[in-house]
Amino acid sequence: MIIDFHTHIFPGKIRRSREKYFPNEAEFSLLYSLPKARLTGAQELITAMDEQGVDQAVVFGFPWKNPKTLSEHNDYIAEAVGKFPKRLIGYCCLDPFSEKAADEAQRCLKRNFSGIGELAYYHSGFDEEAVRHLEPIMEICRKADVPVLIHTNKPIGHQYPGKIPMTFPQLYGMIRKFPENKIVLAHWGGGLFFFHLVKKEIKESLRNVYFDTAASPYLYDSRVYSIAVQIMGPEKILFGSDYPLINPSRYFKEMEAAGLSPDETRLILGQNAARLLKIQEDS
Repeated sequence: MIIDFHTHIFPGKIRRSREKYFPNEAEFSLLYSLPKARLTGAQELITAMDEQGVDQAVVFGFPWKNPKTLSEHNDYIAEAVGKFPKRLIGYCCLDPFSEKAADEAQRCLKRNFSGIGELAYYHSGFDEEAVRHLEPIMEICRKADVPVLIHTNKPIGHQYPGKIPMTFPQLYGMIRKFPENKIVLAHWGGGLFFFHLVKKEIKESLRNVYFDTAASPYLYDSRVYSIAVQIMGPEKILFGSDYPLINPSRYFKEMEAAGLSPDETRLILGQNAARLLKIQEDS
């Protein structure tokens, strides 16, 4: 079983007229005003999954500032999962700074969403205010026993759209604030997995933290897979493509180039996700 833990889909009216949303949604404009930035819908994702050999995918939208747009997008995710219940797994996207974020999280989880995410802090990073606004969302997810997927990036290196002002102390402080939550850090957690090598404290603090591979071909050498497996084992790595940004086949080739064993590959491509999402692999 192959489970893609990180994909984005958008309703038709947004795909057809994205420019209408740019003036009042700075983050959306930042990421999707570029000509090459693709927007895709549920049916196109399913077609791509069939072509790429992906069995299931976690799908989410965008952390809109406008509550109406946000709710409508989450409704589209719910409709897509209802149309393809054996293929798509819905995650509820939120603007963590919104006063209605907790209400929207509750609404989505009552509609059988499987988690919350992708949460993104495109301007603040994980400063004290951001963590404070995250508290009610994390409490809801802890009680519901569902994962939270959070956008991260490496704190140094080249700049690109969506790269947030994140530091390792901020990210680690956020994780320690919510020790009982199941947290998925997108994009290899910005490299935070390296600190599993530290002998004291950090490995235990990261016990409920997983790392997805989204955008890895753009960000890291293919050796990141074998190195990450050596550092923390394969059990905490989740294949995520960030589709439609990158096709899954590129990840499959990089895992092969990294020299992963068949067992390691199976864990990363689906078994870890199935365990985290409580999916029976023969379903």
